[in-house]
Amino acid sequence: MSSLPASILSLAAFALEWRDPALNLAMNSESLFDLAKSRQPADRERLLLAIADLCDSPHAGVAMKTPAIQALLSSIFMSLVVEAERDIRHRLSRKLSSAEWAPNALINVLALDDIEIARPIIAHSPVLKELDLVRLLVEATIEHQIEVARRPQLTQTVVAAILEQAEPAVLTALAGNYTAELSPSDMAELVEASRQIAAMRSPLTQHPMLTGQLAKRLYLWVGLALRQGLTDRFRLDVSLLDEALAASVNEAHHSLATDATPRTQREGEREVMEQRLIDKLYNAGQLRPAYLVRALREGRLGLFATALAMLGRFDAAHVHATLDSERPELLALACAAVGIDRSVFPDILDMTRKLNNGRPGGGVEGTRKASVAFAPVSQEVAGAAFRQAARALVTP
Repeated sequence: MSSLPASILSLAAFALEWRDPALNLAMNSESLFDLAKSRQPADRERLLLAIADLCDSPHAGVAMKTPAIQALLSSIFMSLVVEAERDIRHRLSRKLSSAEWAPNALINVLALDDIEIARPIIAHSPVLKELDLVRLLVEATIEHQIEVARRPQLTQTVVAAILEQAEPAVLTALAGNYTAELSPSDMAELVEASRQIAAMRSPLTQHPMLTGQLAKRLYLWVGLALRQGLTDRFRLDVSLLDEALAASVNEAHHSLATDATPRTQREGEREVMEQRLIDKLYNAGQLRPAYLVRALREGRLGLFATALAMLGRFDAAHVHATLDSERPELLALACAAVGIDRSVFPDILDMTRKLNNGRPGGGVEGTRKASVAFAPVSQEVAGAAFRQAARALVTP
């Protein structure tokens, strides 16, 4: 930290070379040097914001982008940001979110900070390039990835990285980003993904790149209100589409009514039949969170697990491991992620335990922890938390 005053002096020297009266006046102010010499956190924070204001002045402009100044700024900012409080980092991120002169290293550090700090940087910073955004998709949290997918004017390189990872919450954010550079095949991939990710369907129905052919596929998976919107927008032949939908629904209900698998039948065959049934219901747009309760009331724990995995796009092994664990809060997270209400969960937990020899366990304390899982967070965040925690159950 002893080099910080020297760095401030160097920046002042450059200011003199620029011969900018406004900038020289600011840089020659004794207060900045006093702040640079101080080790008090409050003084460091004042210096950080003062230099940000200085660099953001209309007089600084082109000079701030020169390699020498960039190196100096990077050294000064990084020295100060390391010890800055969260509120100061948040204020700094807002100041720098549109700054073209901001050092690349600093912007990338702020982009990996807590999501509230990172959000304005990820959304707007012109310093972040394709490779920086792709790195965030690989290294950062789900919340950071969602912000990347929402960033205006995403390039096809970043879009391809999002599609490759296929994280439901991130795909949903991309579906609502109408400025992203999508190829026809990218759009088709998003529509296909919406077959299993219900949250994607509404933004896709309004997407400017949606074609009539893709609208016909999407029609089969959306609710009545969205179907009407698609019909009006693309003048679809509703009678033909409704016939196809009715046939699919009837087949699914017929399978449900006649599926009386003998107890002696091999467990593997039972799982295959349950998976087929859930696939049919889902593809027909008839698989809803309420079906989870119905499956448990009918005593069909396997069907419940399969439906939960499908609705949440969870790994089936993670769901089964959760049902056999001592952590009912993970089951609560999974249910919250698919839209189950907090008031319904106690019945789900009770029925699951009765069908599964008391599991998931955890007793009264486990039930209390489970109620906390229904915190005021989005379904996407609850799903990401479930995947991360459940992964630990099946990883040796």
